[in-house]
Amino acid sequence: MENNNEKKQLAILGSTGSIGTQALDVIRAYPDRFEVYALTANNQVDLLIKQAREFLPEAVIIGNKELYPKLKEALEDLPIKVYAGAEAIAQIVESEPIDMVLAAMVGYAGLLPTMRAIQAGKAIALANKETMVVAGEIINELAQKHRVPVFPVDSEHSAIFQCLELYNPIEKVILTASGGPFRKTALRDLVNVTKKEALKHPNWDMGAKVTIDSATLMNKGFEVIEAKWLFNLQPEQIEVVVHPQSIIHSMVQFQDGSIKAQLGLPDMKLPIQFAFSYPERLQTKYPRVDFRQYASLTFEEPDLKRFRNLQLAYKALAKGGTMPCVLNAANEIAVEAFLKDRIGFLEMSDLIEKTMALTEFIEKPTYDDYVSVDAAARQRAKSYLI
Repeated sequence: MENNNEKKQLAILGSTGSIGTQALDVIRAYPDRFEVYALTANNQVDLLIKQAREFLPEAVIIGNKELYPKLKEALEDLPIKVYAGAEAIAQIVESEPIDMVLAAMVGYAGLLPTMRAIQAGKAIALANKETMVVAGEIINELAQKHRVPVFPVDSEHSAIFQCLELYNPIEKVILTASGGPFRKTALRDLVNVTKKEALKHPNWDMGAKVTIDSATLMNKGFEVIEAKWLFNLQPEQIEVVVHPQSIIHSMVQFQDGSIKAQLGLPDMKLPIQFAFSYPERLQTKYPRVDFRQYASLTFEEPDLKRFRNLQLAYKALAKGGTMPCVLNAANEIAVEAFLKDRIGFLEMSDLIEKTMALTEFIEKPTYDDYVSVDAAARQRAKSYLI
């Protein structure tokens, strides 16, 4: 429900992350169109303080309760409500003036606030792919029940959304992947990949978790699962191709064999802005694609032997039920362990596969089932690290 204020009131969940900071760039560029109602972060309290002082939201929330005193003291001279904890984040999205919630938190933590925002009738700009990976069926049911639009912010899914504005029956969608930093690295050499090497993405600037997911192609696997729920597709209708230049963000193939593609420079501000302003396209001063600088656009099939995580994601999608939830939980533990130098690059896939094989499976889960299975999968994954 739109408020009476002409400016769209936005809650930015995860405002200090890569998507969140770029979303604030968009809001800076269009101060007459958008206004920040709430900002949330998990640990980056100094940046959150800086953002709050600039945008003067109604409320600011820090997920880590230990950082609340610092946040409260830093903003006590301003009329900003300050809260802490996961429940406060889930509650703030229900605030009446909010028109849209940008779900840009990383990982499983983004699920509950997104559900609560939908139940409160807020439009969703979805950048938290784990929400759809873990509980896509529930999210779709809630969105339909409450008549809430869910606008994809991932560049790939935004591309598909843009290609489908004039609807025609889909034959398949084609998600593009950059291939990450190890696209040409031999399997035997991936054993010795370092954290520093894995954090160097060739085209995109992202946080550590998403960058590692991109290096293993788990990020693309999550996007495959997300595409199923966003666009009502079967697994066989979702194809992944490696496109190193990252100019084509995704494609849609229709039942007559024709294909529509959405192109643009690698810049997340474009899909964020489109979600905020839909159905309008706002004029920007962002750089344009100059095709003279791209002698060729190339495409390759992803190597599932080197990047098993993509294969595991397809397996989880085919199994359904709680399996994508297990996949996500195990992956979060695996990435954390890799970033702490506890396991090697290829061992992340081993850890995820073992966890998927041995965690309890529920075919038709409720939200409470997702919570218990997520906890069980994390515990099992951690047990392999001892």
